[in-house]
Order: sequence, then structure tokens, then C-alpha cells
Amino acid sequence: MSSAPIIQASGVMAWYGSSHVLHGIDFSLAAGETVGLLGRNGMGKSTLIRSLLGHVKQRQGTVQIDGRDMSRAAAHEIAKQGIAYVPEGRGIFPNLTVRENLVMAGKPAPDGPSGWSYERVLDTFPRLGERLTNLGSQLSGGEQQMLSIGRALLTQPRAIVLDEATEGLAPLIVAEIWRVISKIRASGIATLVVDRDYRKVCAESDRLVVLQKGRVVLQGRSDDLARSAELASYLGV
Repeated sequence: MSSAPIIQASGVMAWYGSSHVLHGIDFSLAAGETVGLLGRNGMGKSTLIRSLLGHVKQRQGTVQIDGRDMSRAAAHEIAKQGIAYVPEGRGIFPNLTVRENLVMAGKPAPDGPSGWSYERVLDTFPRLGERLTNLGSQLSGGEQQMLSIGRALLTQPRAIVLDEATEGLAPLIVAEIWRVISKIRASGIATLVVDRDYRKVCAESDRLVVLQKGRVVLQGRSDDLARSAELASYLGV
């Protein structure tokens, strides 16, 4: 494996139509690292994620995966490099059962703590084991989110991107999702987390990157920034 960061981006710019959203962002995610991406609503967090993963067509700049230039690669080509994505809105297949949603994404699990088998996913999310024959459309929002994360883990990713994984969920489910994020982090999978609960993001990440109006305005170790007045000012808290 290359010693380069799993994801290394430089000068990333992105547009939606005539709207210029990202303005020259540099970003990296190293193997085994958890990065929290923070910023108020509308500051470009999801657009940055989508640009890194090849979902935004109007983009410029350089994106490398393991040192390989993937700047113009399609989303499925980036996914093949071991980058899993849990999008805002979950993205499950509503007309497939829970079992089918999981199995269709599965790859053989390697030995060691980073491997995620079908059985391990069901052990992690017992609710899914109780609903294997239910269609995706029949699940609650929290169950759909569990399914989306479980499906991503079954691809055996080296990095996973979680965009607003707890958005709109009940407090007990939110706590469950954060427990799983902690477990993913401990397994050594590199993780990029976007979430509105900045305190939890700080607690579960190694490093923070803060966006304002499509630019990086603050970054550093989570421990150093968690209680800083500067972070609070950019987040409006």
C-alpha cells in the first residue's frame, strides 16, 4: 500500500450551475485517521464530500486516492478504491429487503478487526437482524441509517464518509449511531464525519476541518480546538 494519504485534495473548486460553492480547498485523510468536517449550514461541507467522491460534475482541482490522480474519475471508480459513502438521505434501495440491501454490497471480510462480515454487521445492528425480510421502505429512519452504514461496512472499506449520519433521528438511535462510529474508528478504518453535534464530532475525531463560505478557515487537532473560542465563533455557538 502507498504511504500517501488515502485522500489528498488540492485547490478543489466546485459549482452548481452558476453558483460557485467551493473556493480552492485543500484536504487530506490519512490511513486510520478520523477527520471531523464542521461548519454552519450552507458552508460547503456536503459539496466538498461530493466533490472528493466524484459526484459533483462542475469541479476543478486535484483529487488523489493513494497518490493516484482521480480528479476526473467517476463516483463508481473512486468507490472501487475502497472509499465507502453513507450519504445524507441514506441512499438505501427501498424496494429490496434488508438482507438484499446488505448482501448486494458484500465483499469477503479479511481477517482482523477491520473486517466486517454479514454476521458482524447484524451483531452490531440487532434491529436489522429482526427485519431481514422487510423492505427498505418499511424501515424507520433510524433503521434505514443503520442499514446504510452496515451496507457501507460490508464493502470492506479503507475509508468511510459519513454525511449527517444522525440527522433527524431519535436520541436513542443517535446514541447508537455514535457508538458504531466509535467502533469504526477503533477498527482502524479512516473516517470522515459530518454532523451538527460538534461536541460529539470533536470527541470522536483526531482532527477538525472547519469550512466557511466554501473555504477552510480553521483546522487542527480536535483536542486543541474543541473548546476554543475561534471554533465556537465559526459554528455560531
